[in-house]
Amino acid sequence: MRYSKYRLFTAVSVAVFASSLHAQQSDAIDKDKTAGEQEKKQIIMPRIDVVGVPENLTNVSGTANVLDKETLEQSRVFTVNEALRKVPGVHARDEEGLGLRPNIGIRGLNPTRSTKINLLEDGVPLSYAPYGDNASYFHPPIERFDSIEVLKGADQIRFGPQTIGGVINYITPTPPQKFGGHIQAIGGSRDYFNGKLQVGGRGLLFDFTHKQSDGARDNIHSELRDYNLKYVVGLTDNQALTLRANYYTEDSQLTYSGLTTAEFNTFGARYNPFKNDKFNSGRVGLSATHDVFITNDLSLTTNLYFARFDRDWWRASSTTSDSQCGSDFTLARANGQVIDVNTCGMQGRLREYYTWGVEPRLRYNHNLLGVHSNLDFGFRAHFETQDRRQVNIGQFDATQNGLREDNVRETQAYSWFMTNRFNLGQFTATPGIRYEYIDFERRNRLNGVGGSDNLDAWLPSLGLTWNPHSKVTAFASAHRGFAPPRTEDVIGGTGTSTDVGAEKSVNWEVGARVNVMEGVNLQASFFRNDFQKQIAVGSIAGGSTPLAQGETLYQGVEFSGKVDMPLGTYIRTAYTWLPTARQESPFTRVDTGVAVPGSVSGNRLPYAPEHLVTAAVGFAKWGLDSQIEAVHVSQQFSDFANTVAPSENGQAGLINAYTIFNLAINYHHAPLKTTFFFMIKNLTDDVYIVDRTRGIIPGMPRLFQGGIRYTF
Repeated sequence: MRYSKYRLFTAVSVAVFASSLHAQQSDAIDKDKTAGEQEKKQIIMPRIDVVGVPENLTNVSGTANVLDKETLEQSRVFTVNEALRKVPGVHARDEEGLGLRPNIGIRGLNPTRSTKINLLEDGVPLSYAPYGDNASYFHPPIERFDSIEVLKGADQIRFGPQTIGGVINYITPTPPQKFGGHIQAIGGSRDYFNGKLQVGGRGLLFDFTHKQSDGARDNIHSELRDYNLKYVVGLTDNQALTLRANYYTEDSQLTYSGLTTAEFNTFGARYNPFKNDKFNSGRVGLSATHDVFITNDLSLTTNLYFARFDRDWWRASSTTSDSQCGSDFTLARANGQVIDVNTCGMQGRLREYYTWGVEPRLRYNHNLLGVHSNLDFGFRAHFETQDRRQVNIGQFDATQNGLREDNVRETQAYSWFMTNRFNLGQFTATPGIRYEYIDFERRNRLNGVGGSDNLDAWLPSLGLTWNPHSKVTAFASAHRGFAPPRTEDVIGGTGTSTDVGAEKSVNWEVGARVNVMEGVNLQASFFRNDFQKQIAVGSIAGGSTPLAQGETLYQGVEFSGKVDMPLGTYIRTAYTWLPTARQESPFTRVDTGVAVPGSVSGNRLPYAPEHLVTAAVGFAKWGLDSQIEAVHVSQQFSDFANTVAPSENGQAGLINAYTIFNLAINYHHAPLKTTFFFMIKNLTDDVYIVDRTRGIIPGMPRLFQGGIRYTF
C-alpha cells in the first residue's frame, strides 16, 4: 500500500509540475521583457498567499489581518504567541515559554495544541499531520518570518482541511538579487540568547537562527537551531520556481506535567521537580513552488512538499494525577510535599511523522457569463504516515516496563475546491465549494491487529463584498465548517471503527474595513460559529477525559485598528468580545453516549475567555521607535463543569484574568546600518496561570532583553 502511494504521488507530481497559481502577480514574469532584462529584475517568490497585497482586501469577504515586518520589529516579539496576540480573535496560550509548542485558538475554539486551525508557510502545509493528527509539537521560530497573514470567513475553504476557525499563513523573506543580509544578537535574563544570520543574493537566501532560554519554570531549558535555504529563479519569460529546504532541531529539558494546587501555593509558580525529563526533536522540510502564466488570463501554481518530523519525549509524569510513579508519589504531590523524581521510571513517547503532497492551483480570469470573473480551482493529493512507539523503563509497576505501544497510522487525503468571484461594479459575489475525501488506516505491530475507515464532506461557501467608496469595504460570508478527526479517534486500538466523524458547523460573519484617512485603518466584524457537532478529545496526549461530542455556539465581535497621529505617535489595538461560547447540549461520550460529568447545556466552554485585548502606544521618529503594549486576557474556565474552586490536582478551577505589559525600545543609526534595541516582557512581573490541562502552567516571569542588528 505504501509503495502504491509513493507511485501515485510521483505520477501526480510529474504530471502537474509544470505549474503554479500565482496568488500575487509576479514581476519576475513579463512577456514583454527580454531574457537579459529579466535577469536585472527583482524576482518575486512564487507562493500562494492567503491575503496578499493590500489591494486584495477590497475583494476579501472575511476578516483579514496582516502582521507586517514593521509591526513585528517595532514590538520585538520573541515568540509566535506574542505576535499572534496582536490579531483580533486569536487566543495564543503560552506553554514552555519560547512558543515552541504554541496553543492557538481562534474565535473561542480550544487552543490546546492548535488543533482547530490551518497553519501554512508560504501556502504550504506546516503541520506535520494536518489530516491525521493536527497537533503542534513543533513550530518554527518567529525569526524565520517576514510577515503573518490571518484569514477568517468563507475564503478559507480554498485551503483546508480545517475550515472553522481560520488559516494562518507565515510569509518567509524573498531572496534578494543583490548581495546583502544582516547579523543579529540578543541576550537577556533566564539564559536567553538569540543569534541570527541572514545572507543572500542572486535569488539565493540562507538563514540561520540559534535560540535558547530557560522556560517559565525551574528545570526547563530549550535550545533550537533553525537552518533555511531558499532559491528563486525565473525559468523562462513566463515561469518561475522557488525551492526551499529547512532543517530544525530542538534539545530541551522539558516536562509535560503542570503543578498541583498545593505545589503552586507552597513552592510558587516556578517550581518544577521533573529535572530528568527531556524533549528532542528534528524536522526536515523540502518544497518547491512553480508558477507558469499560460496566457495573460490563465495561470497555474503548483506546490510540491515533503516533511519528516521526529520527536522523542522522555518524561516521568504526564499529568498531576498520573500514578506511573506510584500512588504515594501522587499523594505527595497533591499535598505539596517535596518529591524525588529519581525514584520514578520514564516513559518514552517516540514519534516519527512523514508528510508529503502535491497541490496545483489554477486561476482563470474570464467573462464566460457576461460578467468579469475570477475562477480559482485547486486539487490536493496529501499523504501522512505516523510511526508511534512508547517505551517504559524503571516503572513503579514492573509489569509496565518495555515496549507498550508500537503502531503505524496512515492517512490518504484528496481534496479539491472551486470558487468564482463575480465582479459586479461595487459588489463582488464569490460562491465556492470544497470536497474532502480521507482514508484512515491504523495497524498495531504488537498484536498484528489493524483497521481502516474513510469519510468525505462537501463544504459550500458564499462570500460578498461591497465597496461604496474607495476607502470602505463591507463584507459578509457564510460557509460550512469542517475539521477531520484524528486517525486514533476514527480507529480504536483493536482495529474497530468509532462512529465519531468530522466536526460540523455553519460559520458566518459580517463586517467592514475602513481606511478613514491616511494612517487610519479600522476593521470590525460580527461572527457566529454554530456547531451541530464539536469534538472534544481532552488532553491531546490521551488524558483521562474521554472522546466526546456535543452541540455548541460561539458568537462575538472583533475589532482592530492602527492610527498614526502627529509627532510620530501611533496607537494599535486588537479586541475580541466573545459573549457567547456555550454548550448547546451536554457533551456525551462517543463510545457509550453517556454524558460527560459536569457538562450541562448553557455552561460556558473551557478556554474561551470573553475578552481579549492587545493595545499599544508608540512613538517613531528620528530613528527612535518605542512602544508600550498591554495584553489582557479575561477569566476562563478549564472544564465543562465550569468549576471555580481549584481542584487538588490543579486540572480544574477558574483561571483568573491577567494583564501584562511589554516595553520595546529601538534606535536605528542609519550611517552605521545598525539597530540597537531593548525590551522588557511582563514589565510588572505578574504571576498568572495560562493553562490547567495537565495541571497548573504559569506564564513567563519578567524578562529583560537587549540586542544589536547590523545590516550589510
